[in-house]
Amino acid sequence: MPRSEEAASWYTMVYRAVREIPYGRVTSYGHIALLLGYREYNQVGMCLKYLPSATDQPDARYNSDTVPWQRVINSKGVISQRRVFCRTNGAANQERVLSAEGVEVGRGDLGERTVDFSSYGWFPNVLPSEEEEESREEEGV
Repeated sequence: MPRSEEAASWYTMVYRAVREIPYGRVTSYGHIALLLGYREYNQVGMCLKYLPSATDQPDARYNSDTVPWQRVINSKGVISQRRVFCRTNGAANQERVLSAEGVEVGRGDLGERTVDFSSYGWFPNVLPSEEEEESREEEGV
């Protein structure tokens, strides 16, 4: 949970960026950081780790229903393992949600859950919202 205005701003930027990932596509923590002008890919993961559950905070502007957290995986195309202190397995849950979007989740040599970036990757040079904003500025809108 963010403790300062700067941290709250960072969380908001990450959540907004993740919301732009198209349905049925995935990107990496590092690419989200790059799109936001940072190198701290682990901080993107931290923001998603603390994304409120829609069950616990259904009225939150950003929660697990409004931010497609499942579309962010590591740079190797692997769904990161998590230490889960509850009954559900985070990586299995992420696989389930991605599969429901039509993303094929395979298995690597060590049994890790993998996604083929060449089929499902989303790696734009800029966020679509920034592209639209630049286009409007050029048109004088």
